[in-house]
Amino acid sequence: MLNRHHKPAVEFTNVTKHYHEKVAVNHINFRIEMGTVTSILGPNGAGKTTTINMMLGLTKQPSGDIRLMGKDPTVPSSRLHIGAMLQTAGAPDTLRVSELIQLWSSYYKQPLSINQIIEVTGLAEINNHLFGTLSGGQKQRVAFALAICGDPAVLFLDEPTSGLDIAARHSLWTQIRQFAEAGKTIIFSTHYLEEADTLADRIIVLNHGQIIADGPPSHIKNQFAYHRIQCQTSLSSNQLREIPGVIRVTDEGRLKQITANEAESVVRFLLNSDQQLSDLEVTNIGLDAAFLMLTQDQEGLG
Repeated sequence: MLNRHHKPAVEFTNVTKHYHEKVAVNHINFRIEMGTVTSILGPNGAGKTTTINMMLGLTKQPSGDIRLMGKDPTVPSSRLHIGAMLQTAGAPDTLRVSELIQLWSSYYKQPLSINQIIEVTGLAEINNHLFGTLSGGQKQRVAFALAICGDPAVLFLDEPTSGLDIAARHSLWTQIRQFAEAGKTIIFSTHYLEEADTLADRIIVLNHGQIIADGPPSHIKNQFAYHRIQCQTSLSSNQLREIPGVIRVTDEGRLKQITANEAESVVRFLLNSDQQLSDLEVTNIGLDAAFLMLTQDQEGLG
């Protein structure tokens, strides 16, 4: 297992990246230690893929400084001990799974054994299938296998479960966990808060190219622990928005839908302020829904 006191896996210092007139990443700073599992979380267009690509040295040099295992990521020697599973990556449809693994393994001086790769990724049943005949979930598993061929110290996964059904997603989660348990450093992007919570030690939340939250999953979940309060009340929407803890108020016919980060105090205020309050119902908002709502609210704020 790698010592966490070595040079960090990745370090960003005041990094900004433009695509023509658009700012994709805006003055972000973070440090990811070796031996950790970190999720870059954000909605589509938040800057996740740009951030991963910059870590790998795949984009033109942005402003600021980026270090990959202490080196400039655009220098080939910095990539000797990394693996990557990217959204845009592909493989020849006419090669069999076993042939692909053998080919990729040949690029490394000390690759994992073919049998070990197949066992870790659960590819034994499709080992002799042509890549072009595989389902989307199976192709993702093969892509993960190719990413770990070189026994990387640091593994990058860009939206690894995007487009997969629940069963295929959970299967890939199991494979990622097994690799993390071996002491590897894993950095992955996702727009699923549940996925980040399940796999990561740390979550960095991006929106509009900026870091809006950073910490362990428990901290991030507390930040997104919202409740929905539905009721019929004589209080106006503006009055409801003034209640401490209320984040959003919408009208649903005769009912008010109140989103709050602390339900008890809001309900107490409603009961004390409106003797005619009726149809009161309180529910928890799912983590992914709460996260989506937060990023949408930030988008609306510009």
